Amino acid sequence: MRLTSKEALSYFNKGLNCAQAVLSAFCEEYGLSRETAYRIAGGLGSGMRSGEICGAVSGAVLVIGLKYGQKTYSDFESKKTCYEKTEEFLKKYGDANGSIICRDLLGCDISTDEGRKTANAKDLYNTVCVEKIKSALTLLEELGY
Repeated sequence: MRLTSKEALSYFNKGLNCAQAVLSAFCEEYGLSRETAYRIAGGLGSGMRSGEICGAVSGAVLVIGLKYGQKTYSDFESKKTCYEKTEEFLKKYGDANGSIICRDLLGCDISTDEGRKTANAKDLYNTVCVEKIKSALTLLEELGY
């Protein structure tokens, strides 16, 4: 059962990271339990804890892999399709949001103590992060996931 964007965001607000929220919205539709999705995406929040690739983007790329990823080592056609779909998503997300990099999207580097203080003081997790999660969810839906 697919979660609505509202449900996925409520789970983010209750403690999931951005990648978990995005992946959990689609995981069961593609045969992955929510518990396993939470575990797989557990280390991807906050740009893999480094301010790099946005967790919402990472969660979306995992969804793309669930739909299009290769099922065997020799399934090169699926591999090619998955890469193409990933590139399409990354381009569209970057165009819509100005970047796919967490620290660029937030305007601070949350891999540092100073950056986390700034993010908390400016309430970025409840504003910017929520908007970036919504963006990833909406884009996935628009692309047919």
